[in-house]
Amino acid sequence: MSMTDPLEEEVAEETRPPHAGPLSQVAAALVALAVGVAGAIGSFALGLGRLTQPGPGLWPFAISVVIVVLSATLVVTGRGLEDTERFSKASLLTAVGLATLVLLAVLLPLIGFEIPSLLLVFVWLRWLGKESWRSSIVVSVVTVAAFYLLFVVLLQVPLPRLI
Repeated sequence: MSMTDPLEEEVAEETRPPHAGPLSQVAAALVALAVGVAGAIGSFALGLGRLTQPGPGLWPFAISVVIVVLSATLVVTGRGLEDTERFSKASLLTAVGLATLVLLAVLLPLIGFEIPSLLLVFVWLRWLGKESWRSSIVVSVVTVAAFYLLFVVLLQVPLPRLI
């Protein structure tokens, strides 16, 4: 027995973007599969090392293998699924999120992780998450400071940085 209000379910269904269809489901799975394969190749090139002495590519390789397996499963089963949404104005937010991640990757080796990370978190909170200016600024600064303390100070990860 469902405890949700039928009216709420009806409103949620009306505001949901239309389904894109099985072809879109399979196409999205193929794109994810290609990303997983590219990630596996790239991380393998970094060096996997051994389990007792992992190389820099070990964890990215493991994650890429999981992406490949899940994507391949979706390629096979995707024709029967109907949960893919058509591209809409809301899809642009995803594209902006992806573009900011690419920008972070480009800027990271050039100017360190502090400024690009601060900008990434701020953009995601302020414009993608619609948070207030104050909240966006405070959370961005605290997040980057926490990452700095964790990775640079405590774990001594050699990140490109300004400080």
